Amino acid sequence: MSNVLNRPEMVSPATRAKVEAAMESLGFVRNESARQLRAGSSRILAYLMLDAGNPFFTDVAKGVEEAAREAGLSVFLCNSNEDAAREADYLDLLEQQRVQGVLITPIDPHTPRISTLPMRGTPVVVVDRSLDEGMHCSVAVDDVLGGEVALGHLIELGHERIAFVGGPNTIGQVTDRLEGARNALQDAGLPAENLVELTTAALTVAEGRGAGQRLAGLPADRRPTAAFCANDLLALGLLQQCVSLGLRVPEDLAIVGYDDIEFAAAAAVPLTSVRQPRHLLGKTAAELLLDESSNPDHEHQRVTFTPELVVRTSTRGKTAGQGLS
Repeated sequence: MSNVLNRPEMVSPATRAKVEAAMESLGFVRNESARQLRAGSSRILAYLMLDAGNPFFTDVAKGVEEAAREAGLSVFLCNSNEDAAREADYLDLLEQQRVQGVLITPIDPHTPRISTLPMRGTPVVVVDRSLDEGMHCSVAVDDVLGGEVALGHLIELGHERIAFVGGPNTIGQVTDRLEGARNALQDAGLPAENLVELTTAALTVAEGRGAGQRLAGLPADRRPTAAFCANDLLALGLLQQCVSLGLRVPEDLAIVGYDDIEFAAAAAVPLTSVRQPRHLLGKTAAELLLDESSNPDHEHQRVTFTPELVVRTSTRGKTAGQGLS
């Protein structure tokens, strides 16, 4: 039975079929805890995501699961909820559970805890953040370029005073997208103060509504005519609040989001958004983690995907068709 379970390639098909039939008739269930104790690691990958309430991360998790299932492994999902203490607790727990490896979208990719795990035998791949140093593999989208693309689109449409909605600035994706927005403004020859920063406490629909309230309260001569939001949840909240206050989208306020989650296209005013390949991010990261955990010649890689702008009604109006630009 041991060879059938652990080394099936060493058993003839006929013998394997007989043993599996006997196991089925007896109701045999493999003791995975015992196997894990002998092997020193489990057949589980873990993904510690930043915010389980954001569909972007659940889409990434689907890609992780696909790669794990192809390798015969399971996935354990954890949610830091943008809380550094909670993130640290999960990392401790995952190491204690001897998971085969950890995928993480970290609050801070430079936190020492992420670096010590591989030194103690648990490989780590960073997802949705790029790392220059060679201690980890990382898989991400070029968020600075994404910010440049979003602002460039609004500037091309004639907008000169634009709001950036996002925060907190401790999240690297937010600061990278803001940097890209500033770059685009500078490249267009517009003054830095034309980018009105509306900082949020989180990347949620509720925070987007709050930003909409603040924006709508500005005097008409100082109110931005467009907004770039650090993710789609903020953009959807902003859109909801502005419409409820009588502002027309895009006539009074054009809006661009980021991630292109499924809800972006289904919004009351379909949302222009910067698309990230969410499923591919997760699948690629998991494949790198599997290679690191099993290949003694593994070399760390930094994989960076290019974002794409999906133009919808929230910037071009009802006469515009959907598509990539």
